[in-house]
Amino acid sequence: QLQFVESGGGLVQPGGSLRLSCAASGFTLDIADVGWFRQAPGKEREGVSCISSGDERIHYADSVKGRFTISRDNAKNTVYLQMHNLSPEDTAVYYCATSLFVPDSMQAMCAPPYHDMAYWGKGTLVTVSS
Repeated sequence: QLQFVESGGGLVQPGGSLRLSCAASGFTLDIADVGWFRQAPGKEREGVSCISSGDERIHYADSVKGRFTISRDNAKNTVYLQMHNLSPEDTAVYYCATSLFVPDSMQAMCAPPYHDMAYWGKGTLVTVSS
């Protein structure tokens, strides 16, 4: 089965850090553009960060720029999202997915709608609360 498996979520206090992992199952990540997305309760899904297959293009949502870092380890077939200085507004289920087509840009890939995105995992819950 082709999908991502997200992990690393949990409860963290404001100002804290977490590192999320996104492991690919059934396919290799080294030729894939991959994005992290999140959906908070009652809100639409939004793109957090997207990285191209060669890591040369990276996009961050304005709300996370300077606090989150996306990276990949092709040997482990995994993409990571390092999150620092977390706030309650970051509380959401975090998902990763890949694009079935070459996006115009990583910003475009991170923007809705996500019709071209595939292999969504079940997500990992991040809760930022004191």
